[in-house]
Amino acid sequence: MMSLNSTPQTCQEMLEEFYDNPRETTVREMIFAGVGKRDVYNITSPFIEGGREIVIGRVEARDSEFSQVFFFQRDQNIWHPREHTHTYPLQDPCIARIEDEYVFGGVEVIPSLDDPDKIVSWVTQFYRGKTIDSLCHFASGPDKMKDIRLVTLADGRIGVLTRPQGKIGGRGQIGFTIIDKLDELTVEKVESAYIMHDQFIPEEWGGANEAHLLSNGWVGVLGHIACFDQNQNKHYYSIVFALNPETMEKSPMKIIAVRADFPPGPEKRPDLEDVIFSGGLIRSEDGRALLSVGVSDAEAYQIDIPDPFLEYEQAVLPTAQEA
Repeated sequence: MMSLNSTPQTCQEMLEEFYDNPRETTVREMIFAGVGKRDVYNITSPFIEGGREIVIGRVEARDSEFSQVFFFQRDQNIWHPREHTHTYPLQDPCIARIEDEYVFGGVEVIPSLDDPDKIVSWVTQFYRGKTIDSLCHFASGPDKMKDIRLVTLADGRIGVLTRPQGKIGGRGQIGFTIIDKLDELTVEKVESAYIMHDQFIPEEWGGANEAHLLSNGWVGVLGHIACFDQNQNKHYYSIVFALNPETMEKSPMKIIAVRADFPPGPEKRPDLEDVIFSGGLIRSEDGRALLSVGVSDAEAYQIDIPDPFLEYEQAVLPTAQEA
């Protein structure tokens, strides 16, 4: 039986386990057009809308943090902005299917009134609609909270992953709560989420990037763990873990991808060279999965890896309903 609720592992400890278990991978760069000289990174996984493959990405000048989120449509191997689809002044898009609707989110950054180039706060904004061209704003997250993610649970309710920082969350912890319907996604509900304080040591941090309902009723969480080195360079790694939404039992986290999995390339700043940001994961029936990531805050890639959630479905775990 898989061990649950272990003490937090550091980035270095998880890296050692990761490199002790080599796996076969295939890497593909995402090529974008129609955005001028701006970078496209921190993409979602592709999804099908109107019979066409769509991906959402953060579009940004190399020397700026003020971005636009575009919906891209693939034409052969090139991704072009989707015609007549709204763009959003947001960072780090996410998308999920909830209550037979798309729920699209992104982070709005708020500049200083005295210095428009200085970011003083940020808020996650949410939109919903039957199609991506009918999205309407319906909810906002708490001040200075990123990485809020939604998933439909086995009983039809909605799981909400959160990431408080500061007095409650330090550099960034992962929280979880359950709502009955989308109309209950409020600041108060998000702020009341149970915080999993035993996942990161105080010097490190992380967050959820996407959630998957597993066959046993548990929630498979795709996310990231991050740390600084002695030179204040950032290091971000893709991770997963499994969560029982009824009992809050969870598996240890494990790293599933690192910057070294991808070819050398540009970075937004020197301190962001060793950064990948999980965007989304598509599971296949053959035991593989396609992970979409932003790389060094400048590029976007996909990597084919062994399905990291299979072990949680195959382990001897109580179903969420049995717990």
